[in-house]
Amino acid sequence: MSAIEVVDIARGAFHAQFLNLGATLHRLEVPDRHGRSENVVLGYADLEDYRRQPPRYYGAVAGRYANRIAGGRFTLDGETFQLTTNEGGNSLHSGPDGFDRQFWTVEAQSDDSVTFRLDTPHGWNGFPGNLTVRVAYALEEDGLAVRFAATSDRTTIVNLTQHAYFNLVGEASGATILDHVLQIPAGAITPVNDALIPTGDLAPVAGTPFDFRLPKPIGRDIDADNAQLALGKGYDHNFVLDGPAGFERRIATLFDPESGRVLDVHSTEPGVQFYTGNHLADGAPGTGGGTYPGRGGLCVEPQKFPDSPNQPGFPTARIAAGDVYRHNMAFRFRTADGVEAAFED
Repeated sequence: MSAIEVVDIARGAFHAQFLNLGATLHRLEVPDRHGRSENVVLGYADLEDYRRQPPRYYGAVAGRYANRIAGGRFTLDGETFQLTTNEGGNSLHSGPDGFDRQFWTVEAQSDDSVTFRLDTPHGWNGFPGNLTVRVAYALEEDGLAVRFAATSDRTTIVNLTQHAYFNLVGEASGATILDHVLQIPAGAITPVNDALIPTGDLAPVAGTPFDFRLPKPIGRDIDADNAQLALGKGYDHNFVLDGPAGFERRIATLFDPESGRVLDVHSTEPGVQFYTGNHLADGAPGTGGGTYPGRGGLCVEPQKFPDSPNQPGFPTARIAAGDVYRHNMAFRFRTADGVEAAFED
């Protein structure tokens, strides 16, 4: 059995720790408004829990295809591919033993950066093509940049994201994320059926609990009487970001009034999955030694839309042989004294 190895990088006030299993972000220490640093991402205290616990994808790279594919099946250039499934007959984050359960190779490392590489063969979990993936993490002056690149020797689908769970109060605080204030510049979501598979429609957020175009506390509407919230037991939905994709721009801002930490998420992708950790309770101990409460962390995962290979109206996840898939994203931090300052831009 391969050993789980730890990689540390640091720059200025930031310190990050990664695992070769899943190219996982295990810790990320960020200062608050008083300069006190805390780990703000969730993870397991015992590294072996990353492979012996049911997947929660703490800080892992999700792929080959992040999020859900209906029936674990799609057709590409006239050929149908059946994936291994792991969620009620559907594929979630590419089925069992996805990228989160693979041992990645450290290809390059410096004091403030690390690059991981993973090679998966044609037919891996049912996907076509021999695929080479790299994820480069680099601490910059204001946070952590994440750069994905992938190539295949035949036409395939690729959709990669970083599956970090954030709690800006601090991972060991025992607090929920319900008092965090969130803004997402998205005028629509992709509503889902009872298996959390998109219906193919785009539903405007105006007048619904999904309207985060203006900043609001996450807990304000999370338990509202809403059919979509009932299906996800909270937020677990893809938001359709306003404006064109393909260039790095701010796709979400998160603020914790207690610590003053502000997280600006940047990405080149057209959508972002917002998940409020609705099923986190009763897990194995976290890195700080405590057990997380339900909604004790949240994910803001920029990506292609769920089930895009089966939805012709969604942005494509197709890459041709020899083409390079790229997704650039970043977790950028600052502090603010209050909501107005946190969202003044």
